[in-house]
Amino acid sequence: MSRVAFSAAMTEQVDIAARRHLIRADGQEDLCFALWRPSDGHSRRTALIQDLILPQEGERHVHGNVSFASSFFERALAEAAAAGAGLALLHSHPLGRGWQGMSRDDIAAESGNAGGVRGATRLPLVGLTIAGNDGAWSARFWERTAPRRHERRDCGTVRVVGDRLRLTFMDHLAPPPRATAAQVRTISAWGEKKQKDLARLRVGIVGAGSVGGFIAESLARTGFEDVVAIDFDTIEEKNLDRLLYATRKDVNHMKVEVLAERLELCATAERFSVEAAAAAVYEERGFRAALDCDILFSCVDRPWGRHVLNLIAYAHLIPVVDGGVAIAQNRRGEISKADWRAHTATIGRPCLHCLGQYNVGHVQMEREGHLDDPTYIEGLHRRHVLRAGENVFAFSMACASLQNLQMLALALAPLDQPNPGSQLYHFVGGFMEEPKFGTCDEGCAFPAMTAQGDHCGFVVTGARPAVAAR
Repeated sequence: MSRVAFSAAMTEQVDIAARRHLIRADGQEDLCFALWRPSDGHSRRTALIQDLILPQEGERHVHGNVSFASSFFERALAEAAAAGAGLALLHSHPLGRGWQGMSRDDIAAESGNAGGVRGATRLPLVGLTIAGNDGAWSARFWERTAPRRHERRDCGTVRVVGDRLRLTFMDHLAPPPRATAAQVRTISAWGEKKQKDLARLRVGIVGAGSVGGFIAESLARTGFEDVVAIDFDTIEEKNLDRLLYATRKDVNHMKVEVLAERLELCATAERFSVEAAAAAVYEERGFRAALDCDILFSCVDRPWGRHVLNLIAYAHLIPVVDGGVAIAQNRRGEISKADWRAHTATIGRPCLHCLGQYNVGHVQMEREGHLDDPTYIEGLHRRHVLRAGENVFAFSMACASLQNLQMLALALAPLDQPNPGSQLYHFVGGFMEEPKFGTCDEGCAFPAMTAQGDHCGFVVTGARPAVAAR
């Protein structure tokens, strides 16, 4: 795999615990170690920071600057090797603000121990610095480039994931966007500083159907610079009543390729990039493309895709904004139900399985190809969840709007309110239910995978049933 970027991520809980230890009341520097797990995308490696290793009496020396005893390093290294994890060194710059550079002492402490960490864990040493004035993180990997030689690879971003999404950017690798004349009204809503952070998020849209198309165009027009579209399907004539970006000339073309062309035309950012990943998210190519993102939109209508995204939200610390539309008719052929919902699966909130968005048993049915078998589908009860009716333009537009607002709340946290809860709107009756809050059900497996990344032990990828059959 060819990697061109690096990043780091941690949960809100780890961030709070690290701040409590590293940002001292006496204004001096401090340090600790932590374990980390890899999350390898198609073009980015992320260090998922977990399990702080705090110093014991006599294991570090605070003297304005801070240093650690060899016994502390050896203990931390043994814990990392025993856990099959990487080792990270965290320290503070008490007077810092924003992304932090490195002093000679910082470089010596990290580079001098990179070889020992690599030898014991087979993973690079990861260094992180927290700025005492605003809690911003910076991070880097120490990659082995030759025998006894390790070079620093700065991360472009560090994200803290929980009830809200907070990122720190390295401006050299992720330069702040310049506002354009086409964004004046957008920026007036939440200000230039928020726009700079929002626009630099790498956003993945899984499913380039009707809902995904609306969301993608909204992102491009809002000024987002980096979008990844993931879908394996082609455009059919029956899709034209609900695909915002498609016309008759696009029939039989790949959805993601047509969508990418549309986004290039309507994007308002000076620097705009869209990656079209022509694969299912449960295929290796689509899965790894999703791991390159900072946040994902789930616009899929099958259980396997949702199962994969559920794992990504917790094991890889990438929030997933999910939604969907359900339509039903009565015996006279009249519409009796049209509901759309939106929610965000992230650390501290209920996962997609606990929200009832898919059934684990149906995942295996899809893996085995039953959901692509017309005779099997026809044999199900007409109201079975797997026989849900097709969506329509107006309902897709409303669902996409709800999902977009979920994302904006998570990233902008207006008046410190990042969580609108799980939302459900009923078109028949015209009312929104009270939002629901909470966490996963007792015994749910997904919270236990938090920040485990590629080491989570679950293989959720596989060949598309139709491809496997051929």
